[in-house]
Amino acid sequence: MAQFEILMPKLGESIIEATITRWLKSVGDVIEEDDAIVEIATDKVDSEIPSPVDGKLIKLLYEEGDVIAVGEVIAIISLDGDEPEEEDLTDNKSDDIEKENIGAAINQINTQIESIKEESTIAENASFSSDRFYSPLVKSIAKTEGVSKEELENISGSGKDNRLTKADLLQYIEQRANKPLSSKKETKPSPTPPVTIKPATGDRIEEMDRMRKLIANHMVMSKQTSPHVTSFIEVDVTKIVNWRNKIKADFLKKEGEKITFTPIFMESVAKNLRNYPGINASVDGDHIIYKKNINIGMAAALPNGNLIVPVIKQADQKNLVGLTKTVNDLAQRSRANKLNPDDISGGTFTITNFGSFDSLTGTPIINQPQVAILGIGAIKKRAVVLETKEGDVIGIRSIMILSLAYDHRIVDGAMAGMFLRDLRNDMEAFNDQQ
Repeated sequence: MAQFEILMPKLGESIIEATITRWLKSVGDVIEEDDAIVEIATDKVDSEIPSPVDGKLIKLLYEEGDVIAVGEVIAIISLDGDEPEEEDLTDNKSDDIEKENIGAAINQINTQIESIKEESTIAENASFSSDRFYSPLVKSIAKTEGVSKEELENISGSGKDNRLTKADLLQYIEQRANKPLSSKKETKPSPTPPVTIKPATGDRIEEMDRMRKLIANHMVMSKQTSPHVTSFIEVDVTKIVNWRNKIKADFLKKEGEKITFTPIFMESVAKNLRNYPGINASVDGDHIIYKKNINIGMAAALPNGNLIVPVIKQADQKNLVGLTKTVNDLAQRSRANKLNPDDISGGTFTITNFGSFDSLTGTPIINQPQVAILGIGAIKKRAVVLETKEGDVIGIRSIMILSLAYDHRIVDGAMAGMFLRDLRNDMEAFNDQQ
């Protein structure tokens, strides 16, 4: 009987594991090519794994909630559409029985070893006993880093049923290490007690969904990691507005795509980032990593109110048509929850468009591990003073405010100001005859 193994796929350059959140098919189900078999979740995105073959699902190797490494087999499909035949199971019966006995013995030994390891861990660190589940790995890290039971109990988990993951614990340890030392000598750090809010009559209480928890943790981590500073600049985008209004119908007819302002602004951002590698960078301890590629993320609001940031890879190497097609594709798949993990990984700089909701400007939070994020405000017609050869005159222009939030550890006000100035000059010099 021919079989096909379904593997946990590669999920992006920095993702090594994923959690099975829901099996969409059961053992015995007939599977067609491209049928979604299982929903998985990483710390970045939820997605589905489709079947690349037709057949019958004969085995699920993991349960919902299990964390699986990339490349592991998670399910098996029979290409013949049949279960293993009975006679195949009875051939060489004595050999099979012997193999089963050996396998059972090995499993028993492995179980005993794991039991001994677990008992040893508990014996060495009895303070970990709790109604809350902690994996052996989490317990081991906590013991090594001196994290007490009381601290563990107060760390919010991003796993299923508030399970504390390795990433949650490492993030907590990093944040704790960055806190200034108290002048008083203390044997152990005292965790900050959670704020208790008493709901009023009629209040509706709703637990955050998994994605909202991840977003919340990421935002708090970013503010604790980077000293945020935000600079602003006004841009006259009248030429861009007039050009888009003039060509958008022909562009749709010729390219089959609607052209928005996002790819136009992104083209200018990508071009100017080449001249400011310190803004297209990351911080690793005392080292600055200047990114070779310019991969621009665009913050997108989802229908459920959550936020996701798909990434346009090597944006500086795409022309306006290519950027438009990529932006539209990622935006559509974001709204349909069809993004792959690789679609949201590898970003080196992020753009967020406040103007989509008619906001004039804002102070965005840096998308770690990046060092800057650009906010684009709403385009508004305003009466402004224009300098001409005949003197100053008042004209009606389309004005937009750009805000750049940056990590003040490595980006100072001069660099941020020059980047915004050059970006403004480039946008205002837009060739409306192209």
